[in-house]
Amino acid sequence: MNTQITLDHLTELKLHGMSRAYQAVLSMPVQDQPSLNQFMARLAEAEIQDRTHKRTEKFLLQSKLRYNAILEQVYCNDNRNLLREKLMAVADCSFIERAENLLITGATGCGYVN
Repeated sequence: MNTQITLDHLTELKLHGMSRAYQAVLSMPVQDQPSLNQFMARLAEAEIQDRTHKRTEKFLLQSKLRYNAILEQVYCNDNRNLLREKLMAVADCSFIERAENLLITGATGCGYVN
């Protein structure tokens, strides 16, 4: 089968993740190419990842966040009653595995005042 036709079909069907994964597998040496089952699994996984990424990007745009907050840049000190260790403990999301709730209290939107 002509690979360009297949790529065109994937693009026409808007399966962009599969298309990129297919091109990546075609660029591999023949002896390193996966079996048919592995190949199909890679294509499906690539499409799922692509759609998840696009959905996340769409939600971020729709949220209209003013700042790209980075957890490591959060200002932690005793006056704010926020310690870096506690923040990083929450950031690892282990409370989810332990089925614990997380409650964050305090003033919001005030930022740091000098």
